[in-house]
Amino acid sequence: MNIPILFEDEFIVVVDKPPFVVVNRAESVKEETIQEWAEKKFEIRNSKFEIEKESDFWKRGGVVHRIDKETSGVLILAKNEEAFDNLQRQFKAREVKKKYTGLVPWNREQFGVIAGGREAVTHFKLLMNFKSDGGSAYSLVWAFPKTGRTHQIRVHMKYMGYPLVSDKLYGGRKTYKEDIKFCPRLFLHASYIEFRHPVKEEMMKVESKLPADLEDALGKLVRMVES
Repeated sequence: MNIPILFEDEFIVVVDKPPFVVVNRAESVKEETIQEWAEKKFEIRNSKFEIEKESDFWKRGGVVHRIDKETSGVLILAKNEEAFDNLQRQFKAREVKKKYTGLVPWNREQFGVIAGGREAVTHFKLLMNFKSDGGSAYSLVWAFPKTGRTHQIRVHMKYMGYPLVSDKLYGGRKTYKEDIKFCPRLFLHASYIEFRHPVKEEMMKVESKLPADLEDALGKLVRMVES
């Protein structure tokens, strides 16, 4: 796989994960994952590393956190167990700051809400509105997840009645068919992450530009609302 590297030193590497690539290995996943790519590139499973084979670092191939298969953007990998454990502690203590860029419709029918579940917190900031005389209306937003639940941003957007564009799982079949006419995949990109370097102790800020496919989707949307 061709995985762009945004930052690398002897302890960590931050990559720009492409969409449709699974992060962690699983029996149900047939294609190569980010984990397998990292294990080969950085020789994490090579015998020269004196690591405990039952450690999370070894089991996860240095992958510190996850991003959905459909989502693109910044992802942190650790090259050794010390760095991995340090970064894991930062995530568990909610010290890591993350920012996602997403596109949502804001004039559609709201979804139902189911009570219960584990605590999950996401903050949002409106960046721009797109609206046409025909009634089409979308908002470009930043999402700042404070916890790390599965599909957290996608679930929260659905909860508020504004599912992410081209979200096949949470947006509904009819909505998805309309969305993919201008946006071929889930409009969600991990655009920024901030954390403390696990060894050097300095603050790290890594950004990823909106990928070409999502930029193209925005361009199509602008032409749609202007027509």
